[in-house]
Amino acid sequence: MTARGRHLHIDCASGAAGDMLLGALIDLGVPLDAIGEALDAIGAGRERLRVSRVVKHGVAATDIKVDTAGRLAGDAHDRHDHAHDHVHSHHHAHAHDHAHDHDDAHAHDHAHAHDDAPHVHYAAIRRRVESARLTAGTRKRALDIFDRLARAEATLHGKTVDDVVFHEVGAIDSVVDVVGTAAALDWLAPAAVTCTSVAMGHGTLHCAHGVLPVPAPAALEILREAGGVTADGGIARELCTPTGAAILAGTVTRWTAAPTGRPLAVGWGAGDTDLADRPNVLRVVALDAGPGVLGQADTVWQIDANIDDMSPELCGPASEAVFAAGALDVWWTPITMKKGRPALMVSALATLETRDAVAAAILRETTTIGIRYAARERTILARTMREVVTPYGAIAVKVACDGDTIMNAAPELDACVAAARRHRVPVKLVFAAALAAFEATR
Repeated sequence: MTARGRHLHIDCASGAAGDMLLGALIDLGVPLDAIGEALDAIGAGRERLRVSRVVKHGVAATDIKVDTAGRLAGDAHDRHDHAHDHVHSHHHAHAHDHAHDHDDAHAHDHAHAHDDAPHVHYAAIRRRVESARLTAGTRKRALDIFDRLARAEATLHGKTVDDVVFHEVGAIDSVVDVVGTAAALDWLAPAAVTCTSVAMGHGTLHCAHGVLPVPAPAALEILREAGGVTADGGIARELCTPTGAAILAGTVTRWTAAPTGRPLAVGWGAGDTDLADRPNVLRVVALDAGPGVLGQADTVWQIDANIDDMSPELCGPASEAVFAAGALDVWWTPITMKKGRPALMVSALATLETRDAVAAAILRETTTIGIRYAARERTILARTMREVVTPYGAIAVKVACDGDTIMNAAPELDACVAAARRHRVPVKLVFAAALAAFEATR
């Protein structure tokens, strides 16, 4: 039975790095071609990826190495000379994530060795991802991961996101790890992803800024922003790289223990160094919800507020603000309140990580003086985006699956509306053409 569309649980007892996560997903069953196509599209080339099997403390795992020689295809104008003012980010010390190997001396010597190397602006990497012929899901995941890295660096160094740069070698490695992992996750299309916590390590590390505490400042900032859960790990060294933290932050939907389910597949990804007390590996487990259960179980929070004194004109802007705060859905229900007053109830769904921000947005954007919330169990289908070609241009189609079975498919309405306006035809014609094109490719 395939791991696609299933629940994924990530175990990070030895920390997390980009190469470890990518290796575990390959070991889980993601085909190399799915990753290679994305690397070709981004200009890195699939030939940079070196995949092998290793044994760590008796555990067989997939090991990833990245060839950082040369440049990314087409980046002649993306490089930035070190002599210019730039952010010498702590992430630079770990951007060569496959060589990070949880060995501070190695990781930071690598950074110093490249102090005079050219640098690549984060904005240039973002433009590369945006313009590449990636799947919609891969592009969205990769941009999210890079955005998290850039925001953390900008916060730590008091700079803007546009000022963040990467060493050229580090940029190549980061592009391969991030885009490769994004492509692997897009292929898997998990219904949900859980992780109990990620081991961070403790002690100190040496970098261009001098002696810094472990956890790595950028990794800690990324997980703080995402509401991630950290653990010490019991080792006096750095265990979680910023790239690993950013992938987890953009992928984990709930920081909790693994749910009840039937394990379908297990993937192990290797780090480089041999740790004294444990295998230096990261594990990803694909779980089935169980026989007779459609989709995957999940828990979200429903937040409600009754309102009888607000102009309906304010409902639209309030909904937009609540969505912007991280709500999964927002809706309004007509109700009757005390003294027979016609009123509205605003409701929103949020994850545990975004619940407080969503609640704050409701309190800020409406006239309510109180809210209530409760945990809600739900069953969801795995969703992914596919792009189809129609006479009106390329249209994204959202596909919902239970395992390998397609349950629903719907063209993205905004894309249909935009195409209809360009071609001056009814939206329903574009919608029908997109559905027909999708059916022809099933």
